[in-house]
Amino acid sequence: MTDVTPWSEVGELLGEATLQTLYMVLVATVLAVVGGLPLGVLLHLTSPVGLNPKPVLNKVLGVIVDVVRSVPFVVLLVVLASFTRLLIGTSIGSSAVIVPLTIGAIPFFARLTQNALREVGFTVVEAAITTGSSRLRIVCTVLLGEARAALVGAVGVTAVALIGYAAMAGAISGGGLGATAIQDGFQGYDDRILYGSVVVLGVLAFAMQLITDRTAKLVDRRRTAAG
Repeated sequence: MTDVTPWSEVGELLGEATLQTLYMVLVATVLAVVGGLPLGVLLHLTSPVGLNPKPVLNKVLGVIVDVVRSVPFVVLLVVLASFTRLLIGTSIGSSAVIVPLTIGAIPFFARLTQNALREVGFTVVEAAITTGSSRLRIVCTVLLGEARAALVGAVGVTAVALIGYAAMAGAISGGGLGATAIQDGFQGYDDRILYGSVVVLGVLAFAMQLITDRTAKLVDRRRTAAG
């Protein structure tokens, strides 16, 4: 049994771990949006209700996305360890965890993007088609424009999910609050660190969801028009 860590040291330890977690989550979220947004658009465009239906391509993309999404994140960490080591030189630490976080989040965000675009009214798209708008213009100004609030919400859902994934990465020395909770809290028999890590993780998830919900309301075209 170890001595209880003073609150001042607990705060310092959790502060450093929180910064590491935010670093992993924010970078992975940005990369997930960069990779998942075009993939989600492609899934929608090639679907039966899309502007350019391609059943075979849509089916292949859908299978790949669903297979990657179905892999538990802990398994993904192990499977991608060699690739991560090849890519950045190490498979442990905060920077290394960003690789599996991103790969796991891209198909997740792609499906959320596809669902958001599917909710755009067909009449709006049809009106753009009748005016002679190009397919690229329809995608950028109509589909993405009308779905922007839902897309912001999708970013929030992805970020919150990544907070949980980043915490899981602590099981294999991924750094951040997960590693602090497991190594210093659970294995070190220190309840202050253990429960403090859990509380901070909860606060981060709540804050991330609150920020994106507020942002989604601000950019919601329907609410703006009603106002």
